[in-house]
Amino acid sequence: MHIIRVALDVPLSTLFDYFLSVGQSAEIGQRVRVPFGRKHMVGIVIELAESSDLAPERIKPVEHVLDDVPPLPGELLTLLRFCSEYYHHPLGMTVLSALPVRLRAQESFVIRQDLSYALSAVGLALEPSQLPKRRVILQRIWQALQTSPLSGSQIRALSPSAPANLRVMLDQGWVVSTTTQTPTATANIFNEVHTPTEAQQQVINAIAQTIGYQCFLLHGITGSGKTEVYVQLMHQVLQRGEQVLLLVPEINLTPQLENYFCARFPDAELVSLHSGLSDGERASKWLRAQSGLARIVLGTRLAVFTPLPKLGLILVDEEHDSSFKQQDGLRYSARDVAIFRANQRGVPIVLGSATPSLESYYNARSGRYQLLKLDQRASTLAQLPQIRCLNISSIPLIDGICPAILTALGERLSRKEQSLIFINRRGYAPVLMCTACGWLSGCSNCAGKLVLHLKDRRLRCHHCGHQERVPHACPSCGNADLQPVGVGTQRIEEALQTHFPEARILRVDRDSTRNKGCWQTMRKQIQDDGVDILVGTQILAKGHDFPNLTLVGVLNPDAALYSADFRASEKLFAQLVQVSGRAGRADKPGEVLVQTAFPDHPLFRALRAHDYDAWAQILLKEREQAGFPPFVFQVLLRAEGKQEGEVYAFLKRARETAMALSLPVEIYGVVAATMAKRANHFRAQLLVQSVTRKSMQQFLRSWHPLLDALPSLKLRWSLDIDPLEF
Repeated sequence: MHIIRVALDVPLSTLFDYFLSVGQSAEIGQRVRVPFGRKHMVGIVIELAESSDLAPERIKPVEHVLDDVPPLPGELLTLLRFCSEYYHHPLGMTVLSALPVRLRAQESFVIRQDLSYALSAVGLALEPSQLPKRRVILQRIWQALQTSPLSGSQIRALSPSAPANLRVMLDQGWVVSTTTQTPTATANIFNEVHTPTEAQQQVINAIAQTIGYQCFLLHGITGSGKTEVYVQLMHQVLQRGEQVLLLVPEINLTPQLENYFCARFPDAELVSLHSGLSDGERASKWLRAQSGLARIVLGTRLAVFTPLPKLGLILVDEEHDSSFKQQDGLRYSARDVAIFRANQRGVPIVLGSATPSLESYYNARSGRYQLLKLDQRASTLAQLPQIRCLNISSIPLIDGICPAILTALGERLSRKEQSLIFINRRGYAPVLMCTACGWLSGCSNCAGKLVLHLKDRRLRCHHCGHQERVPHACPSCGNADLQPVGVGTQRIEEALQTHFPEARILRVDRDSTRNKGCWQTMRKQIQDDGVDILVGTQILAKGHDFPNLTLVGVLNPDAALYSADFRASEKLFAQLVQVSGRAGRADKPGEVLVQTAFPDHPLFRALRAHDYDAWAQILLKEREQAGFPPFVFQVLLRAEGKQEGEVYAFLKRARETAMALSLPVEIYGVVAATMAKRANHFRAQLLVQSVTRKSMQQFLRSWHPLLDALPSLKLRWSLDIDPLEF
């Protein structure tokens, strides 16, 4: 009997034995369909064995060996096994979560032939005046195809209506479709658009001369040309016939980067992997990467698990961003997994940021990583913006905005320059209040407040999604005078429309970009100078280059200064540096105005001086004195349930078992989570710290099985290794 051990997507830390029938064969890493209880599931073969500890009659047969796609490579399985062990998550759930959804399905996957599109002889002979005047997107596709053929995904990234316009062009005979050809290993057309500056070239040389694994921290100010460094390094890797993995934090950054890299490397196949793709599209691209045909893989955090047989370089852009940390299921950090993967493969990895995470900065200062710096903007005409703090404790606000910001907005409008008002709170107002009894619009399901969305006449909870109609009178005392308290993006947009009725104002937040393709259309509108004033949240804070944007106004940043989260001020500084970096990126000087009641706070002093190092040194001293990361390693045990008593009882029993182990870790008391109740579930947590990673992992290997044995039927619990949120 040939036994295979299979990983299944179930919350059990074990592999499951099945036998192969006569005529069946399977390799490690191959997908199989097997019976599991009353269900049928797809699993991955992890081990081959000659015998099993189970009685022969208890071992079920494999129903079908799925050989439609190649098996997972051993290197990837090793990476996933490491993640399972380090993050203490069941191996089966770890392995299956790394696969595209379509490859977890029970039916075989049919690989569609990728198509690319190019202008025909008729299309090349067209003059712009011959194109339909009202079809702006059609004209944009025609213009893009002038440079080089494009894939279907690249064309779709241009606009939501691009596919319909492409069909018109195909019907007219202006465009022809062809199957994507397999690129040769030596093919590498490189469009040398920019010549690296002396500082960029020094960084490129330092990384290119590396043999084997080395982690580089590229600390480059906003506008210093980190992307150009990436491009030059990618060029060298592609010349060797190898693959590049580039991780970015936000899905909104992938379409523009995809188009940029395709323009620089027109014959190198690029695939982007992110949650905005259909299941079939993601699976097809994933398989192109596994086959080695895709030379550049651009993606968000899950792309770190893409199989890459010729991997030669890993790049992590905006490495400090918390989006790289998965907050449910396998709670991994894509940045940290990428570092392990680079070490496993023996290739260099570059972590790029204008505001590195304190963990990475500490590792670079202590010699574990190699620190490289870009201290000047790449364009000699572009200078860092001047940053001024406006003391709102002595200045009356007009609709939540300083008079100085309103004056500066008027000046930019007269000069036909763009401005950005940054407020990281969507909606009209954070809360609705009764002026008579003080009633506040609280969420019935959460410990948070319902946010007023005035245009929809709704109160919405941004934590659980609950919403209600705006009441006509106070539910507590019947008073009809209900007032919005505080400001959000919608309220600022309304105020600016009153102050500047002729201005073209665009609000960019999660509400306005909810529909697919909206953000791409908005970004094109901004780049075409179709907007005068932007009002937005952190969606606008990073990775965007708007040459005509010269003013940034920042509203309400102070809440993070005295937050219970010890990382709040680190995140705030990074956010302010990023949003400030949107101003003055071309030949026009930039200015940043920050409303704050604490202009002399060390954070704002460092911000005005563009001195990240000074602020990082202050934070490191505070963290060392307080015993916080990066000087310790943390694990957070979270629990939530509908009965508050059961949640706390479970965590207290978990703490008792931890104390009984008598291992060299520090175990804190059980406390409520920052959001103590969400979606009708009470939430609490238990923090464990250790001065070494080794002792923490030793403790977890003993503690985790004890947690599994505790009664917890009516609640959910999870371990978060190296947590970022509390």
